[in-house]
Formats: sequence, structure tokens, C-alpha cells
Amino acid sequence: MPAIEVADPAQAAARLAEHVREAGKLALSMFQTPIKSWTKAGSSPVCDADVAVDSFLRERLSTEGNGVAWLSEESADDPARLAARYVWVVDPIDGTRAYLAGLPDWAISAALVDNGRPVAACLYAPVTEEFFVAIVDKGAKCNGVTIAASGGASLAQARIAGPKGFLERLAAVAPPFAAMPRLPSLALRLARVAQGTFDVAIAGGNSHDWDLAAADLLVHEAGGAITPFGGGPVIYNRRVPRHGGLVAAGRDRHAALIDLLRDRQIAPS
Repeated sequence: MPAIEVADPAQAAARLAEHVREAGKLALSMFQTPIKSWTKAGSSPVCDADVAVDSFLRERLSTEGNGVAWLSEESADDPARLAARYVWVVDPIDGTRAYLAGLPDWAISAALVDNGRPVAACLYAPVTEEFFVAIVDKGAKCNGVTIAASGGASLAQARIAGPKGFLERLAAVAPPFAAMPRLPSLALRLARVAQGTFDVAIAGGNSHDWDLAAADLLVHEAGGAITPFGGGPVIYNRRVPRHGGLVAAGRDRHAALIDLLRDRQIAPS
């Protein structure tokens, strides 16, 4: 198999899609079967499927493209990634709790990051058969169909998903809005903004690169924005790959919400 030309995001996305589809089949083959699970630091669940998908993707992607580092939720962190221009950022199963409960809202999330920003991304929800792809400056698609974040700037009746405590504080200062289910997979929650199913999605204050990188590119390429509460881009492949609260929405609504949060001094949960 030819090596990925990492300087070509479209080629990287095509190869990434091939491997993520195969990883999805692997995860689905173990879904709703008796598998071992345990708890790691921070009371976060992990299971045999997380490890199997992580190993599969690392084996496939590590052989393609020289100088591409690796960052995954289920791999030991190698500080050598900090000196690399390119890094694969992977969450083998985003939404492990849903996976273990036999629920559909989990996904495989993978992105190629170039100098701190994602340039190619795939997000695959095998149970619902949703396959998202984004390429920098070339748009975002779900199952081959172009997707777009919802337009408009108003928060009135907006469909907003996020931590319960945050939504309660927002409801005290914003026009009436529709609180949407807080999906177990943060990547899917953000992807719902990219496809216009949610108008706004909020990430609480403990998300990581692997939760965000693929969905970040999807949102931006779908005409939306995802930033910290204070604005500015989300930067990946830092020494500590953890982030504070984030807001994702179509660009006009995102700007209006950021202004409201700043004026009212509302912080994430």
C-alpha cells in the first residue's frame, strides 16, 4: 500500500477513511458481546474493544507516512510527538460508556493534525451507519453528502446540547431554547452541529485532543466555529492535550453566544 503524502490532506483523508471503516467493523464485531472492561484514571471506562481498535489503527497508520507522530486515548503518550509537525490524533471508541451499555451513540474518531490544527478527519458511528469526512478547505460530508451547520444568530428556540449545569445557567440569561440530549460521545455531539441537527454544542472543561480534533474540522468545514469560551482557535498536540470549555455553532450564532457568555460571565461546568 502506498505511503500517505501527509502534505496532501485529501490523500490522507482517503487513506484514513479506509482504515477507520475497517476499525468500525472490528468495533461492531465486539459490540453487545461479553467483553472485559475496567476503569482507568479519572473513573473513565475502557474495554477490550478500545484496545483492539487502538492497536489496529496504530498498526495501519504508523506504517504510512514518515514523521507522523501518534496521540491516542488508549496509548501511552510519547513526548516525541511534540517535535513532530504531523500527528495522528485518535479516539478508538469515543463514548465507551454507551458502547458498553449497548447504546448506539459511540464513534471512532481520527484526524491528521498539521502544526496544531486538523487538516483531515474521519468520524464513524457504525451502529447508525454515519460516516463523516472533512478535509481542510474542501468541506465536510456525511455518507458522501455535503453537510452544513445551521445558519442564523438567534438563540431563541435554538437546539443546544451540553452539560446540564451549564444549560441551567444559560437558561437564566438567554431566550428560551431547546435543550438537546447530551450524547455520550462528545465527538458525535459536535458532529451534530456540523450536520445542522444541533444548533449549538457545549463541551465541558475536561475534553482532550482525541475527543475533539476530528469533530473540530467537521464543524469548521461545515461553516461553523468551535472555540474556547474566550474565543480563539483550539490548538492540538500541546504538552498537555486537555482543553477547557468549548462552544460549537454556526459562525453567526457562535459569535452571538460568545458575546452573551462574556457579558454574563458564564463559565463551563
